[in-house]
Parts: sequence; C-alpha cells; structure tokens
Amino acid sequence: MAISIGRICVKTAGREAGRKCVVVDRISDYLVLVTGPKELTGVRRRRCNIAHLEPTKYKIDIKRGASDKAVLAALKRKKLIEFMKERVKIRV
Repeated sequence: MAISIGRICVKTAGREAGRKCVVVDRISDYLVLVTGPKELTGVRRRRCNIAHLEPTKYKIDIKRGASDKAVLAALKRKKLIEFMKERVKIRV
C-alpha cells in the first residue's frame, strides 16, 4: 500500500510507537506530515520518516494539509474513532 494523503498508519518508532496517525501531507520522497489528532490518539502534528510508518488498509478523504478538525470529522464519517484509539503492540 502506498503512503498517500489520508492513509491511516501505525507509528513503529519513537515515543509514539504503536499509536495510529493520519498522513496529512507529503513533504518529500521519504518524509510525510502526520497527525493523530493529539486529543484522539496522542500523536501530535509532526513530520515523520515513512520508514517509521506501517500503513493500514484504511484511508479517509481529506485535502492536503487538512486541519485536525477536518481529520477528526472525516474519521467520524468513516466510523473509525474507536479503531484510532486502539494501540498496537510493536514487535522489535
């Protein structure tokens, strides 16, 4: 699966490992901008290396650079709020 805008991913590295996030923008070939939103998953808006993301099968319809409110509204429309709250155990 390609990591594109709106793709829901699991962070696999760093202090937010195991939490889900949404790709909001593509910065370069290996960097993307992600958000949780923070009040939902604990992942704040930041850039992230795509090597530290594991894409899921879910994708939401958002515009490039969407605000946290727009991301939250899109997650509610797709009924993915509970899915986003679940933590994933990362195997090393």
